[in-house]
Amino acid sequence: MVLDDVRAELIKQVRRPAHWLLFGVALVLTLTFAYVIPYLGYTGRSEGPRGGRGLESMLPAELVGNTIAGTPVFVGALALIFGVLVAGSEYGWETWKTVLTQGSSRSSVFAAKVVVAGLGSLVLVLALLGTGALAGVGVALLEGQPVVWPSVGEIVVGAGGGWLITMMWAMLGVFLAVAFRGIALPIGLGLVWLLAVQNLLAAVAAPLLEWVAELQKVLPGPNAGSLVAALGAPEGTPGVSDLVGSGQAVVVVGAYLVAFAVAGGWLLRQRDVL
Repeated sequence: MVLDDVRAELIKQVRRPAHWLLFGVALVLTLTFAYVIPYLGYTGRSEGPRGGRGLESMLPAELVGNTIAGTPVFVGALALIFGVLVAGSEYGWETWKTVLTQGSSRSSVFAAKVVVAGLGSLVLVLALLGTGALAGVGVALLEGQPVVWPSVGEIVVGAGGGWLITMMWAMLGVFLAVAFRGIALPIGLGLVWLLAVQNLLAAVAAPLLEWVAELQKVLPGPNAGSLVAALGAPEGTPGVSDLVGSGQAVVVVGAYLVAFAVAGGWLLRQRDVL
């Protein structure tokens, strides 16, 4: 039954133009801030953000860090919206009752949504790596540099780390959609936390209050930033920090992922769907 629900959910979500728009925006933003702006800065045609990065940071050898550097913030924000749409659209369309009358349990339908969110997050991370690889080769050819790739192990670990972070934000979106039974409010609250509150805590509160600085070490954003920093994300990228070790970062991000999924499933089973 779960496999049938996953198949049905995949068909439904793949046909949604909004998901493909989010996918395209993530690719464009990653290319722009990881390659286009730094390259223009390197060639002396731009003084914009990250314009002073060296050539080495754009070559294929730095593929992993370059392409997953955005997952703690802007790619994470898009993943959160994706998760909200996957779970929250049933409330907007008022189709929960229709779905559940087909014979599937709430747990089975929710599990299918979690699987689809995970698959979507994985496809996004792999696409980011593939696009970054093409961009890195292009930079190397333009500058006459040798094309040297990271090891297969580094790519696999980087893809796993990027997926873990992206999936965590997607599951936060799923949880918020179930908690608030909709789309607009969960997206708004999720983005306020991810783009505003986390940055204010890090830039304003943490330097002034010791307990906030310690609290940072168990929050999802700083741990996601620490994980990508350990995987080679460039310094100065928004959200990238070296606050905790990579081991703790993996455990904390994974724990949040599981917590969001369990909490969302529990709420869906306990409450009325509308």
